[in-house]
Amino acid sequence: DDLLRLQRPAIAQSCSNLCMRVKQLKELKQALLTFKQPLADALNRDYGSRSVDDTLISDIMPCINNINYSLKNLKKWMKPSSRHAGLLLAPAKIKVHYQPVGVVGIIVPWNFPVMLSIGPLITALSAGNRAMLKLSEFTPETNKVLAQMLSSIFDESLVAVIEGEADVAAAFSGLAFDHLLFTGSTTVGKHVMRAAAANLTPVTLELGGKSPVVIAPDMPIDTAVERMIYGKCLNSGQICVAPDYVLVPKEKQAEFIAAYQKKFNAMYGKVSDNKDYGAIINQRQFDRLTSVLEDAKRKGAIVVSANDEAIDTAKRKIPTQLITNVSDEMILMQDEIFGPLLPIVGYETLNDSIKYINDRPRPLALYIMSFDAQAQANILNNTHSGGVCINETVFHVAADDAPFGGIGPSGMGHYHGKEGFLTLSHAKTVLSRGKLNTGKLVHPPYGTGIQAMLYKFFLR
Repeated sequence: DDLLRLQRPAIAQSCSNLCMRVKQLKELKQALLTFKQPLADALNRDYGSRSVDDTLISDIMPCINNINYSLKNLKKWMKPSSRHAGLLLAPAKIKVHYQPVGVVGIIVPWNFPVMLSIGPLITALSAGNRAMLKLSEFTPETNKVLAQMLSSIFDESLVAVIEGEADVAAAFSGLAFDHLLFTGSTTVGKHVMRAAAANLTPVTLELGGKSPVVIAPDMPIDTAVERMIYGKCLNSGQICVAPDYVLVPKEKQAEFIAAYQKKFNAMYGKVSDNKDYGAIINQRQFDRLTSVLEDAKRKGAIVVSANDEAIDTAKRKIPTQLITNVSDEMILMQDEIFGPLLPIVGYETLNDSIKYINDRPRPLALYIMSFDAQAQANILNNTHSGGVCINETVFHVAADDAPFGGIGPSGMGHYHGKEGFLTLSHAKTVLSRGKLNTGKLVHPPYGTGIQAMLYKFFLR
């Protein structure tokens, strides 16, 4: 509360001009470049094993690209936009001014703690706001480096970093922010939205769900696996947009498993001592995943390891577990997996796969594997999802010039690109008139003249 009071009074004084925002973004970019190795090392310690290259590719590089993109477009975004006044308001000028909303609260998850803290911060600063970041309690080493980095360039009255357990997160959600951005599970997202409602705080919720991959009948299985496997293996599947399950023609399930195993072994081989393949973040998440796997086995699922290597309980490393004969009674098929378990669901016709998706909550991402334009259009036009990749997975998140967000239980609102700038700006309509006052034409006392004018020009 004290930090929030500290930040709010100076909003209009320091964040409204372009030069100040550009300066902040450039300082943040330089700090990221300076701290990139300490951040990668810290993430490796938090996870027990996390690829430095994965961190550079998926945490640091997207932030640098985001800053470069924002710097290139910020002047254009900030410029008031002219709108048409219309005959009713003529002569008048209408402009929309984009003003900072104030103080933005950002609740950061543990899976990509750099990209998912700095990314929203870039958007908040671009829109002229101040920000408070609640970092995950599961990444203490990374938090130390992030706090050190941010305090080296920003005063706490501009960017404040908060740490703490679930009780702190709950209290944070209940603060009277001008906008609150949360990235995490749908279950927790409901609590965040409920807490924000008490203050009428608008929210952007980046949630998750079960993002499917549809392999159309025309698609060669080897090609489909090559296009989707990176999205499942990056960060060991601990990604909100990771492929959650695969829909494949029923007769090609065995072919898919063989192709996945071949490609996985070419990429990683054994994973226990492989620095390119990450560990599960902590024991709690590891136990959750193994429990989900055991539940599926008890209920009839068939499980095959992607590399015939046993799960490493000491190092919390799990090669992709390929799972067939799944059913809706399994926890595996009810909740977002968020890890290296991959259910494979066979279908008879492409329309059956579309029905399967539509019978379930709307996902954050949908992945279409097909070179057939008609099949692509059929899936694209008859399903709902936050975003889509065709013949690729997860990379749509890195598109700086396009919005990213969910729909329904997978989230609401956007914070990438221009849409992110608009989300964290107040669009203020300004009508201005000169010396000629046409407004008096509608002043009482009314008579037949005003009705004649209304019917002639407007009520027809």
